[in-house]
Formats: sequence, structure tokens, C-alpha cells
Amino acid sequence: MKILITGAAGFIGYHLTKRLLLNDNYVYGLDNFNDYYDVNLKFSRVEQLGINKNELIYNKLIHNHINLKFIKLDIKDSVNLQTIFKSEKFDIVVNLAAQAGVRYSLENPEEYVNSNIVGFFNILDLCSKYKIKHLIYASSSSVYGNNIKTPFSVDDSVDHPISLYAASKKSNELMAHVYSHLYSLKTTGLRFFTVYGPWGRPDMAYYSFTKSILNQQKIDVYNYGNLKRDFTYIDDIIESISRIVDQVDTANITTKFNSFNSKYYRIFNIGNSNPIKLIDFIQAIENRIGIKAIINFLEMQPGDVNATYADVSALEKEINYKPNTDLQTGIEKFVKWYKDFHK
Repeated sequence: MKILITGAAGFIGYHLTKRLLLNDNYVYGLDNFNDYYDVNLKFSRVEQLGINKNELIYNKLIHNHINLKFIKLDIKDSVNLQTIFKSEKFDIVVNLAAQAGVRYSLENPEEYVNSNIVGFFNILDLCSKYKIKHLIYASSSSVYGNNIKTPFSVDDSVDHPISLYAASKKSNELMAHVYSHLYSLKTTGLRFFTVYGPWGRPDMAYYSFTKSILNQQKIDVYNYGNLKRDFTYIDDIIESISRIVDQVDTANITTKFNSFNSKYYRIFNIGNSNPIKLIDFIQAIENRIGIKAIINFLEMQPGDVNATYADVSALEKEINYKPNTDLQTGIEKFVKWYKDFHK
């Protein structure tokens, strides 16, 4: 199959591109290489895919792999994006491009409207116009807000997000539903729960904690370490997406839920179904590194949620798989990669 992956130089996008190439798909990677975090990490990821960073010029196509094309482009650029859709005739689009980060959305809200809403609309509209078989897109566990019912189910109300990032992801789900309903575009939204692992994002807590602990610097820990997160290892995320991709040319898509009862619109949680206290997560990093963290305990920060906890029963029923990597294994692999990469 020919698959477009947006955000292909990002954390999840890089791993998914690598996996789908191994499965003998034709992959077209797209990324805008913005500077939200160190762009050199993004360059390092694509170099692992055989892409020369010096060739990454805006809107210039690179074809350095028998099954991989790559382009530096922004999904907000509807004109050049349409040219790609028209010429390439994709089977599947996996939209992972977005402005990430809950806290950053408090400082730069306009970025979230431009990338996550305008950019996503461009993807959605072109998928409909060019008869894409299936659109798979990243949503987020943040859409649940401070939902007090646990575990979080895809049938739960998500009408009360508490950050603009979460609101933008909820908007994506609503927009996808409209296109599924009006134009029979098959869409699958994936609510990711705190993804971690090698090649991860430096703005994520586990990454910055590891860096600070190794350098014996203070780490800021919000809500006095009592936050709970359903930490999900990157390999479990990629296995889940890969299985969903593999469904597209089969008759195996059967799930109907979310009260919409639609054969064109689906939402799944992808989480480890095992919430861990932030302070315990830090201790796992300490144990692996062998250095005690210097902790600066702080109050809850605006936009943060108290806990996340995924009900993945719908996902498991559909793809016969549920995330299962335990925290110690995941942290061990991440810390080893971190030390190797940062020397």
C-alpha cells in the first residue's frame, strides 16, 4: 500500500515510518521540521531512515529509499499539499502532524489553531476529495479532561477539555465525524496515552527528568508527585497502529461504537491500562540510572489533568492486541538509548 505519514520526523512518526517500511509498504513521509524542540533530533531520526538532512529544502521531494519518499512541508500549506495528494494517489493517510504539548498551548495558542485545526482540515478535506481508503489520525488522552470515571472509555463524554491542545484534538474528532458522515470517509482516531521510549520528545517529562538526574540538576514535579499517568511504551503504540493499517485491505473492520453506530468513524484508546504515580515513575528512572533525583515539588499546573487511565477493550477486540510493556522494561530501553544518543 502507499501510505502518507505526516509528522514523519516526529517521535511516533519516525517509529511508524520505520515499521511500515519493514512491512514492504510504500511510505511518503512529510514533516515541517519546526523548532518546538531541538530540530537536530528530528534530523537524526530521518537520517536513521536514510534521508540526508542537507537535502531537506522546503517542498523538495527526496527519494533516498526504494520504498520511501520524503518532503519538508507544512500541512497548513494547502496548495502544495494538494499537489502531493493529486500526484501520489495514497491508499492510507496517517496524520501525526500537530503542535504538541499541553503547557505550550497556554503560551502560544495560535500555533494550535493553525496546525491542529486548519492543518487537520486540509488533510481531512483532501482525503475526501481524493478518495483515500482510510484516514488514521492522532488524538490524545487529554480530551478526557479531569474525567473522574476510570478507566477512560471511548464511550465517555469528552465535552470538557481543560487545555487548548485538548480542545484542538477534540475538534479533530468532531471534524472527522462530519466527513465520515457526509462523505463516507473511513476515519480512525487514536487517543494516545503518555507515550515514552527511545527517540522521544525532549519536552516530555521522562526525557527532561532523565537529563536532569544524570546532570544532578533539580527537577520540577507538579502536584507534589501525585499525578498519575498511563505511561505507554512506543513499541505498543506502533504495533497497534500497524495492525490498524493492515486492516485496510481486508474486511476485518467491524467495530461500531460511540453511540454513532457508524461503519466509517471509529475512536480507540491506546494506553497501557496501568496508571503510575509520577513519583514512582521518577523512582524507576532513578533505579535504572543509579542516581537519586533532586526534586522541587510544586503545585498543580494549569492545563494538567490529575490522572489518565485507558480502557482499551475496544482496541483489543478490533485488532487482537493490547499494550503490555511493563514500566521497568520501557525505562531500561529508554535510558540505554538516551545514554548512547547523548554520549
